[in-house]
Amino acid sequence: MMLRTLIILACPLLFVLPAEAQLKVANVFGDHMVLQQEMPIRVWGWAEPGARVQVDLTDLTHGSAFKAIVGADGRWMATLDARKAEGKKLQMRVSSGDEQIEFSDILLGEVWICSGQSNMEWRVAQAANGPEEIAAADHPMIRFFDVPQHVKQNEPQQDAQEADWKVCSPETIGGFSAVGYYFGRELQRKVNVPIGLVGSNWGGQRIEPFTPPVGFEQVPDLADYVAELNDGKYKGGATQIYNGMVAGLAPLSLRGAIWYQGESNANDGLRYNYLKEALVQGWRTVFQNPDLSFYWVQLADFGRGHTGEPAGGGWGPVREGQRRALRVPNTGMAVIIDIGAEGDIHPRNKQDVGSRLAQWALAKNYGQDVVASGPLYKSHKVDGNKVHISFDYVGSGLMVADKGGEFYLDPVQETPNTEIAEFSVQDQDGKWHWAKAVIEGENVVVWSDDVAQPQNVRYAYDSNPRVNLYNKEGLPASPFTTVD
Repeated sequence: MMLRTLIILACPLLFVLPAEAQLKVANVFGDHMVLQQEMPIRVWGWAEPGARVQVDLTDLTHGSAFKAIVGADGRWMATLDARKAEGKKLQMRVSSGDEQIEFSDILLGEVWICSGQSNMEWRVAQAANGPEEIAAADHPMIRFFDVPQHVKQNEPQQDAQEADWKVCSPETIGGFSAVGYYFGRELQRKVNVPIGLVGSNWGGQRIEPFTPPVGFEQVPDLADYVAELNDGKYKGGATQIYNGMVAGLAPLSLRGAIWYQGESNANDGLRYNYLKEALVQGWRTVFQNPDLSFYWVQLADFGRGHTGEPAGGGWGPVREGQRRALRVPNTGMAVIIDIGAEGDIHPRNKQDVGSRLAQWALAKNYGQDVVASGPLYKSHKVDGNKVHISFDYVGSGLMVADKGGEFYLDPVQETPNTEIAEFSVQDQDGKWHWAKAVIEGENVVVWSDDVAQPQNVRYAYDSNPRVNLYNKEGLPASPFTTVD
């Protein structure tokens, strides 16, 4: 047995110890859980100050023990050595003096947190083909922990809400996040290791409440939020959901996070870029993982389609804010501009959302030979009256397709239509004009016969554009604007 001692410093979070503190393990640990493989495993809890706590993680052939000394605030933490998933069921035993707590049926695998507003909270039972999906959900290698209550707090809570880790089955999956489940299912199929999913969601909420103070502090463009927090104010509800529903989960060892939110911040437009950066950097800090992968969903098509001139309003700017946040390292964005519904802010097709998020993880985290995304704007060059657009994630080539990735045929000629919809160009006076656009190799060439000297280009820059630009892997191009 290998022994390790860790001295714990006092934690600044609020926590009141009973007169005779009993041994306790944080609520996020339990029977059936998945622990993150190939990373140090942090286990923590509370006990009598000065007491010694031992954490044993064992199977039939291998065991290791780690010791911690409880700090003056009553908190202890043991950091276990990284281990690779081997398909073995483990037991965890936490002991201090005569007290002992045991957890069983633990697996090593890949752990992801799933968070956001209602489209992430949307349950499997509510989504498309719910009854069929539930009936087929016999996946014992997928486990999930769902924060049960919507809670806002002005101070970070030390412990997570009480909930049980559940094994994925037709009896358990119906109430869990559909996007989270379909993401995890795709990973489990392709990576073939246990998958742990931690859900913490609240419909109708802005991004700021999910963000810890340290996130705002790392983004100079959000100094106004820092000033408000320093005055005891919570601009936009800043930090309050983090305090009540996320803080108690940290610093759980995680591979990454998936996020679906933005509808409640639609009026923030391009500033969402900085709000997303604050969330990402804040969670990386509190989860003690500067490389935490963070993949989000760009908002789907929704609302009335545009009419007349290319106004470029609605959800166009907030989608651009989401796209521009990709400048933050180790991030990705699932584009779903082709699966929404004009009259429903909650697209029922969550299977494609989960699958497109999984493409990022498979490509970036698990080394699989897949294209992570549909085409993402990279650069442009003006040549006379034409603008040449280049993209990342072209894959095996660009194509014009209908919603769903099938080839789009001219209704009269019944031949492939090579003209791309939803492009517009800006003239030297700042006015926008609908434009023609065609694929030339790995680029798109855009022009308007009414604009001799274009200065900027936009694509699908409205609430409900009719998009048809894809890569040949069937993934849609992201809306964008070249306006700086």
